[in-house]
Amino acid sequence: MERTFLEWVILIWNSNWSLFLIGARNTLFIALTGTIIGFAIGIVIGIIRTIPIDDNTHPVARIAYKIINFLLLCYIEVFRGTPMIVQAMVVFYGAAWIYNIHLSPITAGIFIVSINTGAYMAEIVRGGILSVDKGQFEAAHSIGMTHFQTMANIVLPQAIRNILPATSNEFVINIKDTSVLSVISVTELFFLSKSAAGVNFAFFQTMSITCVIYFIMTFTVTRILRYIEIKMDGPSVFTIHGSQSVPEAQIRIVNRE
Repeated sequence: MERTFLEWVILIWNSNWSLFLIGARNTLFIALTGTIIGFAIGIVIGIIRTIPIDDNTHPVARIAYKIINFLLLCYIEVFRGTPMIVQAMVVFYGAAWIYNIHLSPITAGIFIVSINTGAYMAEIVRGGILSVDKGQFEAAHSIGMTHFQTMANIVLPQAIRNILPATSNEFVINIKDTSVLSVISVTELFFLSKSAAGVNFAFFQTMSITCVIYFIMTFTVTRILRYIEIKMDGPSVFTIHGSQSVPEAQIRIVNRE
């Protein structure tokens, strides 16, 4: 008697649940680690690319900045302009062939996700920095703060809050995009799902389970990050004390949906 779809799903889950859980764990680990490292890369590049250069800047420093900025721009354009699946194969096999460096698949996967995310985060961070009012830069510089002091104490706290939704979106994208790392044998969810499907040849039923697991992971992560955003936004209504023009001014923050 031929099994129904539900019977196949139950059979596949009971036989391979440990593979699915291992794959989900590795997927979350690679996505989270890659997003954190990529975020750090984006912060560094964003700060460097917003260093003010004017006529008072030393000519050597101006030339050095232009060279560094050009190299960073090349990095951003290359990794934003090529698919991650191609980057994975170039980095993994290229490192072994050119430099005789044999990375483990997990290490290579984290490295690839990190540098790919870093390219996107660099532009996101730069946009967040530029969204901060220029008057705050001028005020900080007027009291003798350097560019990096201004960034660390004034600009970045505001910019990070502004770019949190985009950063959260990058994390969710990375959870799904880790599936392309199967081409270099990274044991993430999709790779192990293919292994499970290869045993019983029930690809549709197996990948249906995989879809549900991906959805559970992305939905849960989205809700958690949304909760963090709300907490960082503060209460929807608060009172500004000490205002001379408006004694009891209330500011309503519209929650981004």
